[in-house]
Amino acid sequence: MARVKNGMNAHKRHKKVLKLSKGYRGSRSKLYKTSNQFVMKALSNAYTGRRLKKRDFRKLWIQRINAACRMNDMSYSRFMNGLKKADIEVNRKMLSELAIADPAGFAQLVEVAKSNLA
Repeated sequence: MARVKNGMNAHKRHKKVLKLSKGYRGSRSKLYKTSNQFVMKALSNAYTGRRLKKRDFRKLWIQRINAACRMNDMSYSRFMNGLKKADIEVNRKMLSELAIADPAGFAQLVEVAKSNLA
């Protein structure tokens, strides 16, 4: 049986990793072994970052809604509870956009929430 040599496939694999490591400093972009380590780490961080981005944006929206609620003499938790009791289902992203773009409309929502708490 003929001997199978892996040179071509190894070369392709190395080129793929070196292409991903383009722009890294020093041997991190030149040598396969070190660039492979840093590419794996970078891909791992990118995966984690995609998950963290969702959390960060939700935190940002909540902070914006809370700030807008405080300007209308109400806390965030009471506001959300009032909306839930009023059967108003608006997600936090839209609420934060509303608080920025249309403060008067947001104030009306706060009044609805207040009336449903009492």
